[in-house]
Amino acid sequence: MEFFLCVIGMTLIIEGLPYFAFPEQLKIWLTEMLEIPDNILRGMGFCLMMGGLFLVYLGKR
Repeated sequence: MEFFLCVIGMTLIIEGLPYFAFPEQLKIWLTEMLEIPDNILRGMGFCLMMGGLFLVYLGKR
């Protein structure tokens, strides 16, 4: 459970970094994201999830 909480904490730090460091650019980027088709966003999300799963696999191996 301790390791899980560390992982969640690190994820929150990484997720919050762009909002803290580049708030004005993030707003612009998010409005541009509205123009990207849903299937492209789903594909990108799937690739990111598979990359994360692969990194977890490598880390636990």
